[in-house]
Amino acid sequence: MKIVKADRIKNLPPYLFAAIDKMKEEAVRKGMDIINLSIGDPDLPTPRHIIERLQQAASDARNHRYPTYEGMIEFRREVATWYQKRFGVKVDPEKEVVTLIGSKEGIAHIPLAFVNPGDLVLCPDPGYPVYRVATQFAGGEPYFMPLLKENRFIPDFSKIPDAALKKVRFMFINYPNNPTAACADMTFMQEAVKLARNHEIILCHDAAYTEVCFDGYKPMSLLEVDGAKDLAIEFHSLSKTYNMTGWRIGFAVGNAEIVGGLGQVKTNVDSGVFQAVQEAGIEALNGDQSSVVEMRKIYQERRDIVVDGLRKIGFEVERPKATFYLWVKVPQGFTSSNFTLHLLTKAGIVTTPGNGFGSHGEGYIRIALTVGKERLSEAVERMSRIGW
Repeated sequence: MKIVKADRIKNLPPYLFAAIDKMKEEAVRKGMDIINLSIGDPDLPTPRHIIERLQQAASDARNHRYPTYEGMIEFRREVATWYQKRFGVKVDPEKEVVTLIGSKEGIAHIPLAFVNPGDLVLCPDPGYPVYRVATQFAGGEPYFMPLLKENRFIPDFSKIPDAALKKVRFMFINYPNNPTAACADMTFMQEAVKLARNHEIILCHDAAYTEVCFDGYKPMSLLEVDGAKDLAIEFHSLSKTYNMTGWRIGFAVGNAEIVGGLGQVKTNVDSGVFQAVQEAGIEALNGDQSSVVEMRKIYQERRDIVVDGLRKIGFEVERPKATFYLWVKVPQGFTSSNFTLHLLTKAGIVTTPGNGFGSHGEGYIRIALTVGKERLSEAVERMSRIGW
């Protein structure tokens, strides 16, 4: 029997980070000393008090059964409390908060609740690949919004034709931004809400990096905009804030009908987050926050080492106010892909080609600051030696 994959799978490009992993593994097999700056997976450990809470909760037999689909009310209450403290935004933990198996899971599932075949979905380009893939899985069509340097990597809504806007059902935005590390202000967020309201678009904000911020800068929540909760949902993750990528826990907050629609999908495709992990999440949100302060200091120091080093050897790179990414312009004569290959084969450095995030990422690479400062300094030194 010939096994034939569905068109939705056959038409997908290889998942970017899986492809990078294969390149890295091949280089390791050849004996290269690899410095992996490609994937946004923190190298810092999960704080000890969070681990201890998990250990205690895992021993409680009450947590060994199915969790509630929408998440423990205790965790959702803690999310609501955190939102009030952090952003001054009030959300109803019973109707306006849902627990996720990491924010990626929620982002991947939400188009299934609101996008019909043929609907357009506004997606940033460059952008997190899941926005596009989730849209296609739901039968929608991505409409890409270019993120350009001259616009500070903010989409220009005036460039979207009225004919397209009439077909748009959903919009993804993401600030602080992956991969560009750009940040958005209140003016942009208000414009996004206005566009969504005028054209009856559901607005989805991926806010996974709001807590990875530097130099006193504090990113905002979309829900701080007046009226945003009428039409928006915002995704958060504990992964980056508390170094919990492997724990798979996040949450979404916002309009009760939108949150409820996502919850309706989830009741049919998963059985929720292990309750012991949710208890650890409670500890993360309401426990000692000194680890978050320390995390910011570490990434800020790493940022400065690499930005200063790259500028010294001739690279064009901004000093970001948030995220642990650098969006680096490739040297003249290179494409994103062949410069990525050049760094890997000549210097043993793994980065992410910008065009892997969309066509408007061409001409850039993304560097993740998720290795120690000694290795980052070594990476810059290797880059200075190989030339281009």
